[in-house]
Amino acid sequence: MARILIIGNAGSGKSTLAARLGHELNLPVFGLDSIVWLPRWQKRSVESRRALENELISQPDWIIDGVSFDVLLAADLAVFLDVSRWISFKRCALRNWSYLFRSRPRLPPNCPEIAIIGRLISIIWQFKERTRPQILAFKQANPGRVVIFTKNETVEELARDVARQHAILMR
Repeated sequence: MARILIIGNAGSGKSTLAARLGHELNLPVFGLDSIVWLPRWQKRSVESRRALENELISQPDWIIDGVSFDVLLAADLAVFLDVSRWISFKRCALRNWSYLFRSRPRLPPNCPEIAIIGRLISIIWQFKERTRPQILAFKQANPGRVVIFTKNETVEELARDVARQHAILMR
């Protein structure tokens, strides 16, 4: 059984790492963006989101990318991509440029990036104060279950390091 959460700020590289790691470990990959968002960037209700997350985490094997403390509690291993705000801003801008007027893959229809730019800036800016402390507190209470990457490693380096950590954890 392998359950891995890739968690971090918007633009930290969660989806890219999850896809690479899923390929490396031959595990199914799921993104929380498709659970959180409905068409036109409407947020799904908390009850509906929890029910869908519970469906995912009830499976024996998965890699999930996104921010969810329910998923964090269910994960065998969490990989926290703790990058700076500026890296997140830069990566979001590069990623979102080609999707300004259309939905990115794995998002519902009618979710063009231009419609969420203000919200995305706020999410990125506030992550360090709002979400990061909770992740670090979970790591402190659960040593060995959270691996933090702060450097700008390549996806290949990250995937190798996470696969190694996962193998150690599963022994």
